[in-house]
Amino acid sequence: MKPFRLLISLLLTFVAVFCFTPTAWAFCGFYVAKADAKLYNKASQVAIARSGDRTVLTMANDFQGEVKDFAIVVPVPTVLQKEQVRVAEPKIIERLDAFSAPRLVEYFDSDPCTPVYQERGGLPLPLAAPRSRVGSARSADNLGVTVEARFNVGEYDIVILSAKESGGLSTWLNRNGYKIPKGAKQLLQPYIRSSMKFFVAKVNLDKFEESGYQFLRPLQISYFSPKFMLPIRLGMINATTEQDLIVYILSPKGQAEITNYRTVKVPSGENIPLFVKDEFSDFYKSMFQTSYIKEDRKVAFLEYAWDMSNCDPCSAEPLSQEELKQAGVFWLDNDFGVNAPAPRRIRPPSPSSSVFISRLHVRYTRDKFPEDLMFHETSNRESFQGRYVLQHPFTGQVTCSAGREYKRSLSKRFEKEAQTLAKLTNWNIQDIRQKMKLVGQVSSSWWQNLFSWLGLT
Repeated sequence: MKPFRLLISLLLTFVAVFCFTPTAWAFCGFYVAKADAKLYNKASQVAIARSGDRTVLTMANDFQGEVKDFAIVVPVPTVLQKEQVRVAEPKIIERLDAFSAPRLVEYFDSDPCTPVYQERGGLPLPLAAPRSRVGSARSADNLGVTVEARFNVGEYDIVILSAKESGGLSTWLNRNGYKIPKGAKQLLQPYIRSSMKFFVAKVNLDKFEESGYQFLRPLQISYFSPKFMLPIRLGMINATTEQDLIVYILSPKGQAEITNYRTVKVPSGENIPLFVKDEFSDFYKSMFQTSYIKEDRKVAFLEYAWDMSNCDPCSAEPLSQEELKQAGVFWLDNDFGVNAPAPRRIRPPSPSSSVFISRLHVRYTRDKFPEDLMFHETSNRESFQGRYVLQHPFTGQVTCSAGREYKRSLSKRFEKEAQTLAKLTNWNIQDIRQKMKLVGQVSSSWWQNLFSWLGLT
């Protein structure tokens, strides 16, 4: 993998049982599957903890290959010092992914002849660093490139650069062993005009061997900046296909949105046929692609938004306070650590509402996303999740008129599920109906339909 393609990887790169009663028949259900980042071959993941002008950015990577070939160049708004950079544990990104992933839930209808108490159904509401000092910067061969800082963190050798023009920067990178692809000069220039710096990291092979880790750990940087943004343009240099980026935004306020592109919710809450339980990965990928095309390939999708103190249903336990701090949440317990001590103390929000997560999924190409992503925090604390429902029919004997009515209603319900699935995924409706027969959701013969209508099966 070429060095700048790695930026794609970095910037682009339990069962919880619960019950509720629907309008007519009661059933209980449980979480059965999730659509996490592993569904995608090159799903890059970034976690951003943001409050005010303080940001902690964690960049995961799915780099595969010789670690000696690993290198990244990340535009950053300010010169970073060593205390503002650390390596994080990969488990933190995995935990955020598992907690917020779109999910499949499974319910079972109760006996329609058994009286039930009606209850409310549906989704319940949910109960950086100080400004850097530029030390003795050194000029680099009259290329207009200045080495603002140089240090080692964990298994990474890191250099912070500033540049006057993109040609000099690309020449410096090439001379120092960072192979940059064609087109890099053009994309570097806008960042230089904006006076941004460049965070350059590569692997120190000796340190990596000493660490004992088999895979490269995420890099985490902390900084002050009024701009709430994520640079993605450099990651498109070598991109030949659509790129998937999943961003986990942690905020003390509420939902985060992208301001320079529309943010829309993924389809959610739909009942779909039972066979999808064994094809959930294919279902979600097809559903997402269908929605992506419908929105003209230029929107960000909200897949999850929730207070991190709870979840319903839970695909993973909420993160502990210690895990949240590892993810960069610096406002817990008045602790503005994580390499970014605050200049003043601020009263923390209540423990039940101090961290709100927004999971944004962006699939993009260079022509549809010509700008870096710009975010803003909102006070909207409305809960949302990509959630898809399997509803098993009651299969026992029925002995009442309500039960017979229930049996008669099933064929219409199953057909609606088939049509919903076809609309969500663009799958062939006849293929869907055939798969429903194979799992016994739709009767395959006329006499079975008749007996079901009579309440004899």
